[in-house]
Amino acid sequence: MLWIEAIILGLVQGLTEFLPISSSAHLRIVGEFLPGAQDPGAGFTAITQLGTEAAVLVFFWRDIVRILTAWFRAVLGRGSHNDPDARMGWLIIVGTIPIVVLGLLLEDYIMSTFRSLWLVATMLIAFGILLGFADHIGTQRKPLERLSIRDGIIFGFAQAMALIPGVSRSGGTITAGLLMGYTREAAARYSFLLAIPAVFGSGLYKLAGAFGVQSGPYTMGQTILATAVGFVVAYVIIGWFLAYVSRNSYNLFVGYRILLGLFLYIMLSFGIINA
Repeated sequence: MLWIEAIILGLVQGLTEFLPISSSAHLRIVGEFLPGAQDPGAGFTAITQLGTEAAVLVFFWRDIVRILTAWFRAVLGRGSHNDPDARMGWLIIVGTIPIVVLGLLLEDYIMSTFRSLWLVATMLIAFGILLGFADHIGTQRKPLERLSIRDGIIFGFAQAMALIPGVSRSGGTITAGLLMGYTREAAARYSFLLAIPAVFGSGLYKLAGAFGVQSGPYTMGQTILATAVGFVVAYVIIGWFLAYVSRNSYNLFVGYRILLGLFLYIMLSFGIINA
């Protein structure tokens, strides 16, 4: 049954990682409804995110190679730091700093307190409403080429909020982008690129500590299976999501977040699931 559960959680991870609905919240919630009825754990979540982030590498391969090439050329003095791709490299680095610092400082809370389903439900609703507000008032005029250092830092702190399950990495950064006037597609695209170093850093850190130690309900083999499933599903979702937000508002995801949060409140209030 644990192998089947791993496949289910991999599907959930792949489906939800890049949508603004919080993949970590969904893994936490779905874990309570599986036969074992237990939290998959922050370590399992971080490692399975390696699969979904690998999908980003494949999907944006040309963009990533171009950014890295321009950035290294600028650092080595063979190119200009004003090159748009070189600037994007620096902006991704700057935007990653907040989540690295806060992730290390708050590690104990991330592994325990932040995983309370009461908190998850609250974050789903609160940040769902905030996403809807940002989508409604945002001017959506700024392309990604206008991204500044200041905006990159703001994006970074918004991403760091996703250390709390229920906020959503993409949801937090997209909300910040919309509030700063970026288009829906620009905010989503930068959100995906910004997540690469943070997710790989966190996942590899947890993976290194997991060898020889089973800290959660799933073995390393089961975790790797979930990671592989997440990769395949996430690759499909990325393309669909970028096409969807280029034509539609975020109302679908806002409504879903609020309904899921209310559902959690009901389940918790009646003692059907454990917080």
